[in-house]
Amino acid sequence: MTISSDDVATLDALLGGAEAERSALMTLRQQLPHLSLTSCDPSDIDAEAPFRDYPRFSIYLVDGSQHCWTITDDVTKATGLVVTHHKVARG
Repeated sequence: MTISSDDVATLDALLGGAEAERSALMTLRQQLPHLSLTSCDPSDIDAEAPFRDYPRFSIYLVDGSQHCWTITDDVTKATGLVVTHHKVARG
């Protein structure tokens, strides 16, 4: 299943504020169970441009339709998310 505009609205609501904490990821998993969600250190994915960049989190889209996962900027192909947590709020 791909990411819908409602899914993006959920991301914005849960992760958009500077007060969002790591516990928001658990809520995100509960509210978007149809998407694969992986968390990693920002340095593990720093060569890619995020789909969304929030004060405490960056979101990358994953296309898992082939044998190997790839980072994509195409929402219509995205089947999951990679989330990085910034220890200090940015912006």
